[in-house]
Amino acid sequence: MPEKVTKEKVLVYVVRDGRLLVFRHTDYSYEEVGIQVPAGSIRPGETPETAALREAREETGLSDFKIVRKLGETEYDISPYRFEIQHRYVFHLELTEPTPKRWMSQEDHDGEQEPTHFECFWIPLEAAHILQSGQGALLGRLSD
Repeated sequence: MPEKVTKEKVLVYVVRDGRLLVFRHTDYSYEEVGIQVPAGSIRPGETPETAALREAREETGLSDFKIVRKLGETEYDISPYRFEIQHRYVFHLELTEPTPKRWMSQEDHDGEQEPTHFECFWIPLEAAHILQSGQGALLGRLSD
C-alpha cells in the first residue's frame, strides 16, 4: 500500500442568513463527487488565511469575501481516493456582495489543466451534514 502523505489544505464555510454556500461539479454526477464547500491546497509561502480567500474567489467567481474567524484545524484521511491525509485549516467567511440563488462558475487552474465547472448555490445550515469527505466536521463551531 502506498505511503500516505500529509497535505496542507484550507476549507471555508461561507454563511449568510443561516445558509451555507456550496457547489457541485457539473462535469460529474452527484454520486461521484457530492456537494462541497470551497477548499483547496495551501501554496508554498501562502498563509492559510490567504489560501482560504483565494480558494473562495477561484471556485465561486465572487470577490467580496472576508474572514470572520478561524474555526479550527482537522485531519481527514481521503484514502482510497488518494493516499493522503489532509490537514485542514477551517475558516468562517462572510460574503458581502449579493448573489443569485444559483450561478455557474469555473476554476481555471492558472491554465495548467482544463477548467473545472461548478454550479454554486446556498443550502440551509441544518442540511449541511450532506457535505462530502468530512467537510462538515467543524460546522458545529459556527454557532459557538
